[in-house]
Amino acid sequence: MHLCARVFAALLAVSTLMPAAVVRADDEEKPAAKSDKTPEKAPPTEVTTPGSVNGIAYNAVVGTLTVGATDAQDAQLGADGKPLPGSQLANSEAKEPKDASPTARMSYVAYFKKEAKPEDRPITFFYNGGPGSSTVWLHMGSLGPKHVVTSGDQHVPAAPYRLVDNANSLLDVSDLVFIDMPGTGFGRLMGKDAEKAFWGVDEDANAFARFIQRFVTKYNRWNSPKYIFGESYGTTRSAVLADILENNKSIDINGVILLSQIFNFTTDIDAANSNPGVDLPYELALPTFAATAWYHKKVSPQPPALEPFLREVEDFATGPYAHALALGTDITDEEKQAVAEKLHGYIGLPVAYLVKANLRVNGGEFEKMLLDDQNLTTGRLDTRYSGPHMDPLSQAADYDPQSSAISSAYVSLFNDYVRKDLKYGEGQTFLPMALFGSAQWDFVHKGNPISLNVAGDLAEAMKTNPRLKVMVNGGYYDLATPFFTAQYEEKHLPIPQSLAKNIEFDWYEAGHMVYVRDESLKQLHDRVAAFITRTQAEDKQALAK
Repeated sequence: MHLCARVFAALLAVSTLMPAAVVRADDEEKPAAKSDKTPEKAPPTEVTTPGSVNGIAYNAVVGTLTVGATDAQDAQLGADGKPLPGSQLANSEAKEPKDASPTARMSYVAYFKKEAKPEDRPITFFYNGGPGSSTVWLHMGSLGPKHVVTSGDQHVPAAPYRLVDNANSLLDVSDLVFIDMPGTGFGRLMGKDAEKAFWGVDEDANAFARFIQRFVTKYNRWNSPKYIFGESYGTTRSAVLADILENNKSIDINGVILLSQIFNFTTDIDAANSNPGVDLPYELALPTFAATAWYHKKVSPQPPALEPFLREVEDFATGPYAHALALGTDITDEEKQAVAEKLHGYIGLPVAYLVKANLRVNGGEFEKMLLDDQNLTTGRLDTRYSGPHMDPLSQAADYDPQSSAISSAYVSLFNDYVRKDLKYGEGQTFLPMALFGSAQWDFVHKGNPISLNVAGDLAEAMKTNPRLKVMVNGGYYDLATPFFTAQYEEKHLPIPQSLAKNIEFDWYEAGHMVYVRDESLKQLHDRVAAFITRTQAEDKQALAK
């Protein structure tokens, strides 16, 4: 579900605008070569099937909605995704489909509690990231009515896999909508230059905003409390999307739920060595290095509890370690040796290696070296996982053992579930990943070609809607989007200090996909349910005044 920067070219052959390693993702599968665009039979608009979980009866709706590439174009599309008769778009439409105005048919699976009033029933929109991923991971692993069994830190045995009713489904407090990014799932891009029209930071977020606008119209949810839930690059999308919904669509949302956050792409620990002079990534990733060393018992003496140990490491990272890195070439040999010895005590790497690395170790190097004496590479998305070195002599990790461990189970079980239980997808190909081919993702945001940072978007949404609440979730063992980086980003949002109380932080003894660990999934459910319930009560109380 997540894009490993060190296999970026294989996963997302997209960007010459930014170094490959600056991308964090929700993508675990290598995309196939770009298709020959042989037309697929269009899927049915929607199919509804009944179900129940934890005593809650629901209707599952699988379908697609078509959105335009611009607001003006989208306004001229009917509910069927075709230009409205007599509209300018219809009158100017090309004769050949390949020359038509670009549109995106976006697929989704929604779960609606039966016999619930829309105004009394919150609705939460979920999406993964990549960029380039469908939402199969959140759908089948997190808070939906079904759950893929993958608990543990080892490679899941091959099929048959296990799909069970999810005891931690969020349907107890909210309806759920799992949305696939344009060009993934059962959705498809159509028309001239469609990739360019939808595959970019701003283009993608606007497509999601148009989808949500169309969805709440189709299903009469305009007056329902609304939440958005994004994971990994999905959190990047959420910051931009929240701003668009609030300030361009007049759709106030009640809460933004972030899982494995990345706003500022210059903080990426994978690409830190490609950006000399910027040492913040090393400082913010250090607690995750330490958590990983603690988990694999590479810290000596081994602290009895993880969280007090991490607080100590955080103080060191932003204090003595940050000072040592800031000295640059002015640091003395004695100072460097002392800091290396302190680092060794926290993250387990050899002192000589740390000195040779100039006290700066990027993510791939750490994953390769921590268990090097066992010929093992640790995971990136979840550093609890490990697997044999691909190349014992390589400098950095060559693959992500966690991604390899669970991808087949998720993709296989979704394809089985959606066709057998939800009665959708006959004759269709489900794309867990976008088929990028030679296309490129446009990382330019609001005209800034230098570096992607969407913190200002969330800040603007919070300032224009001071009641907006934000929930930040992250795993201690996530090296794709380190938890301390997320905390740093949130605490440096350009907002008044009075709005900081609207942000809460929840950490888990898990990795990027916190829900693959059963204990963490229960915590995620309980905390998200409490967040939705509490914000609902606060909003109702404010309306009553």
